[in-house]
Amino acid sequence: MPASEPDRRVPAPAAPLDLSPAAVVPPWWQGPLRELSPAYFGLVMATGIVSLASDMMGHPLLARVLFALNAAQYFVLWLVYLLRAARFPRRFFGDMIDHARGPGYFTLVAATGILAGQFILLRGDLTVGFALWVLAVVLWVGLTYTIFTAFTVKKEKPPLDRSISGAWLLAVVATQALAVSSALLAAHSGQPYRLELNLVALSMWLWGGMLYIWMMSLIFYRYSFFPFSPDDLSPPYWINMGAMAISTLAGSLLILNAPQAPYLVSLLPFLKGFTVFYWATGTWWIPMLLLLGVWRYGFQRFPFRYDPLYWGAIFPLGMYAACTWQMNHAMGFDFLDFLPPVFLYAAWLGWLLTFTAMVRRLWRLVRGRAAFA
Repeated sequence: MPASEPDRRVPAPAAPLDLSPAAVVPPWWQGPLRELSPAYFGLVMATGIVSLASDMMGHPLLARVLFALNAAQYFVLWLVYLLRAARFPRRFFGDMIDHARGPGYFTLVAATGILAGQFILLRGDLTVGFALWVLAVVLWVGLTYTIFTAFTVKKEKPPLDRSISGAWLLAVVATQALAVSSALLAAHSGQPYRLELNLVALSMWLWGGMLYIWMMSLIFYRYSFFPFSPDDLSPPYWINMGAMAISTLAGSLLILNAPQAPYLVSLLPFLKGFTVFYWATGTWWIPMLLLLGVWRYGFQRFPFRYDPLYWGAIFPLGMYAACTWQMNHAMGFDFLDFLPPVFLYAAWLGWLLTFTAMVRRLWRLVRGRAAFA
């Protein structure tokens, strides 16, 4: 018999390459972009107020270096936020109406108002300062009525202890940032807009105070009558003090502007009384927040790791330094002169440590070693 031919097997065809969207690995930056904190403009808030406080207390070179850095940070964050809105619109706008994350968007308003103040005071540029002020007004109106209307009409709402935190007071900070920038524009502008700008500043100052009373009542109730874990004590609780500090700054500027507006002259006793009231309330919070910090990190051993929300703790330190300096200047409290430098040094240290941690986190993210907060 003839030898049988060798067994020739035809190799199976290779499986077709799966090019469906689900099989394509997304770029490394999409995950961090999707999870970006809505409160990241707190970086601009903190850098801006540390810059302004440094200038007030005789450090103009440092103030201008931080100003240049802050303008760049503001521009980059706008690009990142717009990219997030374009790539992940459901997440971007979903965060806006989320009880826990939504108030973080008010950092955008406060950052814009503080940057406007930097342009007015450090550059003497009223044109850019006014443009940023207009942008801050538009953002404040849009975010205020979008966020709080959504919170009101939502059918499903989280319980109080899972939703409210010090981050809600960013709405107060945003409102008072408009009061501050309006007062600064009024002080450096001529007629016919000086009276109107002072009235805007006064109105926002009063509304911010009322909003603080509403929100702080709920926050204090949450503090006292719900279980509190170390994870609940997030850095934005320092806004409890920061909201009162920026209210003090706005009140001090209104007192200084009183000679420019007759209706402010008639309100001077009220302005001075409430400015001291705001400052005293903010000062009361400082030992309380320090004790809670000791409890969180010392007794409960909560780990130190970078979180963009830490900028919400640096901002109040710088703002307390600036507001106390300005209040002393407006009301002659010379015996408090020792306080502003102490808090400015604390703000410098906190800013440097947090900025270094942020750069390290970004570097690790680029190298693919860590996830972005």
